[in-house]
Amino acid sequence: MSGPSQLVVCSLEEWDEVWRRNQFLADRLLRRDPELRILYVEPAADPLHDALRKRLPRLLRVRSIDADRRLRTFRPLKPLPRRAGAAADAALRAQVRMAARVLGFDHPTLWLNDVTYAPLIGETGWPTVYDVTDDWLLAPASDRELERLRRLDELALRDAAEVVVCSPDLAQSRGETRPVTLIRNAVDVEHFQRPRERPDDLPPAPVAVYVGSLHDSRLDVELLVELARGVEGLSIALVGPDSLSQSARRALADARVQLLGPRPYADVPAYLQHADVIVVPHRVDAFTESLDPIKAYECLAVARPVVATPAAGFRELEESLVVVDREGFVGAVQAALADGIRTAHAAEIPSWDERAASFAAVLARAG
Repeated sequence: MSGPSQLVVCSLEEWDEVWRRNQFLADRLLRRDPELRILYVEPAADPLHDALRKRLPRLLRVRSIDADRRLRTFRPLKPLPRRAGAAADAALRAQVRMAARVLGFDHPTLWLNDVTYAPLIGETGWPTVYDVTDDWLLAPASDRELERLRRLDELALRDAAEVVVCSPDLAQSRGETRPVTLIRNAVDVEHFQRPRERPDDLPPAPVAVYVGSLHDSRLDVELLVELARGVEGLSIALVGPDSLSQSARRALADARVQLLGPRPYADVPAYLQHADVIVVPHRVDAFTESLDPIKAYECLAVARPVVATPAAGFRELEESLVVVDREGFVGAVQAALADGIRTAHAAEIPSWDERAASFAAVLARAG
């Protein structure tokens, strides 16, 4: 069964140097099929929001990521705030339809990650794969936003030809009403095991490193503060996009935890390889249960001491990593600094090539 030759990917993330699941899969799909073309729809620019926050406004954008233009990105423009009602989302969908038409995507398959675009299924008739990577219905949000997301999630579950989920928890919740396909995350082992030089901005040893998106709903900020104050002489560096609240940022600054900001995917292995201990102080709650953290696979590949809370994606790795509850976290970090490495064999770690092959099979069924 052959797959589609055109994909329109409505993503929750930009195509940038901080790679995430959609980028890994899209990259591998393009390598598998030389005839495939992808239009990657990024989160919308919001000039009004940028202006209110005194930031340089972002604008509508079309880019070619590769020389042969098989991968194009499109950033629509948000003309109205969401509180204006359905018209705001309808305007975004209209821009995607126009971009697809102008760029020659006349019979695409829709890869739906951002449910804002779920009505495109009915508006266009495009065969659709709904790829659920987080359960935002369980994340902190206003009642109005949660109702919007719930309505769109139900629409996508009902009308998509195929549904893919990244975690067992999502397989259970989204699989209650229809069949779903579980395709978990993975890692490029060679990328993370190739030796790198120590980054110039990494604090002096001993240093604990966390790599990933910084968000109050995932990161146990209170536990990080406890760690910073509980291990004398330990530096803590957080590497990743910063979406923390101001109060969380202040608490970390007071504890002298360093926020290094996002780093390109090409540079991430260097921070992990030169960590004296990698820490993953994730919250353990209904929202984090829906996740399949890519960093879990990266921790396995890089073979450094790792201490993680028993969040989804890490509980299953107790034979390879140190997984402890928050009460024992500080002590486990101290022990890891003293005792050294626990690791897994690279042969046990799934690759993005494997996951892309599974995803390609789902796309073929959808189209």
